[in-house]
Amino acid sequence: MVAGSSDVPGAIDARFTLAAERTVLAWVRTALGFMAAGVAVVYVADDIAHPVVEAALGLVMVGLGCVIALLGGWRWRRTMDALQNGGEMPGPSHVMFLIVGIVVIAVAIAVVITIQT
Repeated sequence: MVAGSSDVPGAIDARFTLAAERTVLAWVRTALGFMAAGVAVVYVADDIAHPVVEAALGLVMVGLGCVIALLGGWRWRRTMDALQNGGEMPGPSHVMFLIVGIVVIAVAIAVVITIQT
């Protein structure tokens, strides 16, 4: 048993619960960042010459932000279930999705900027 944990069966050490909560909040912050950047691309960035590319890039970023928020919530729920009931913790696939999404968006922005110059 972990030092400082309760003797009640199924009880979770508060440190693990709070760590899981901090992690889901980080996912939410990342999601909000993507959504805000998507809105900024559409409404603030005047450098993109083609309105269709601008709207598509903004929508992809907002959509990816929504997916990230959902994945973070789902991952948090799985983590809490694993902590409460035992079982496997969520794997790294969601984190890899986030990394790939960031790279794809960065490359898309770089391509758009390069084409315009």
